[in-house]
Amino acid sequence: MYAVTDPSTGTTTQTYPTATDAEVTAAVDAAHAATAWGRDSSVSERAALLRRLGDLHAEHRDELAAGIVREMGKPLAEAEGEVDFCVDIYHYYADHAEEFLADEELDVTSGPGGAVIRRRPVGVLLGIMPWNFPAYQVARFAAPNLALGNTIVLKHAPQCPATAALLEKLCAEAGFPTGAYVNVYATNEQIAEVIADPRVQGVSLTGSERAGAAVAEIAGRHLKKAVLELGGSDPFIVLSTDDLDSVVESAVAARLDNTGQACNAAKRFVVVAELYDAFVEKFTAQLLAGQSGAPLSSVTAAETLARQVDAAVAEGATLHTEGERKGAHFPAGVLTGLTTEHATARQELFGPVAMVFSAADEDDALRIANDTPYGLGSYVFTTDPAQAERVADHIEAGMVFVNGVGAEGAELPFGGIKRSGFGRELGRPGIEEFVNKKLVRTVK
Repeated sequence: MYAVTDPSTGTTTQTYPTATDAEVTAAVDAAHAATAWGRDSSVSERAALLRRLGDLHAEHRDELAAGIVREMGKPLAEAEGEVDFCVDIYHYYADHAEEFLADEELDVTSGPGGAVIRRRPVGVLLGIMPWNFPAYQVARFAAPNLALGNTIVLKHAPQCPATAALLEKLCAEAGFPTGAYVNVYATNEQIAEVIADPRVQGVSLTGSERAGAAVAEIAGRHLKKAVLELGGSDPFIVLSTDDLDSVVESAVAARLDNTGQACNAAKRFVVVAELYDAFVEKFTAQLLAGQSGAPLSSVTAAETLARQVDAAVAEGATLHTEGERKGAHFPAGVLTGLTTEHATARQELFGPVAMVFSAADEDDALRIANDTPYGLGSYVFTTDPAQAERVADHIEAGMVFVNGVGAEGAELPFGGIKRSGFGRELGRPGIEEFVNKKLVRTVK
């Protein structure tokens, strides 16, 4: 089940044995035992460990990046950038943990004395991670929770076992005690048992809607909190510009990030009618010219995308592309002639294929943008600041980026609404998800 298969060749180079039931139980045992460390260590001590973990990511940058390329096919420069972002995240929480976790004094008006909210760990957490950002997704979950003193059982995607093992090794080398971060090569059935374990206090999943629904159902049945970061079909809205070439450049970057395999990549491009023809011409040319040649994560991923594109064309859309699909390699493409009535318009295309829609005006662009089951991120390009404010306020999404792409940061919360999930990672909100906000009321 856990294997390293190079998507560029389809060759399996390493396999890892799936955990036995006893090994899964031992992982939870170790994480539970380490909760004593989480309760008794100081924030400054944990922050120092996080800083060292960030430093180790920088020291092992080449090894981490090469592994990411080998496991899921990401272009090397992007894999290196992913590791750099991890460094930022670990260092960010190292820098801000004491501020975020300081006692919060309350203004008591109900009687004498005082009160504080004291932020304390809740205990063992389960993380279920995806393949598309093998190191970054772990950092988003692990950094704030290790800073808080929660302990982690981590199930990585089956195609990223080597990265999973290396990350566990780096946590140990950084000085985290045994059990603070435990990697486990578990099956879905075993993970269901972990969620049900009364020692496990919450679960965070990044992945598909199907996986999210399954995890949320089990977590709800056992009264466990869940954070879900699921799919997205983010709109990229073009309302006005005095530099169409620059907007197109941003649009191409937003679609080709990670070969189109990012939950918050721009996937639906909504362009006002007066700019539509020129945008499509320039965008198509640059998208096809700008593709990296990297494969998708697997042949299965390429086959899934091919079925979706073929279905769109069968419904009347036009595909603009060059080249043929070969194995896991999928040529970039642009689908035009779509409306919100097309079934494909309501799906997530996880690969380098863009959907472009023509909008009559601002209101129509908002209608198209919001006519989706997803609500993760969004992008708005306009020269009118008042329009940008207005549109950003009316977009149904967890994140809006105005006149820019690639503007995520360790200090900025990440998450969505609707079928894109719930909860937030990164920034201050990321450390507030799995925390006991303990009230301490002193009467006299």
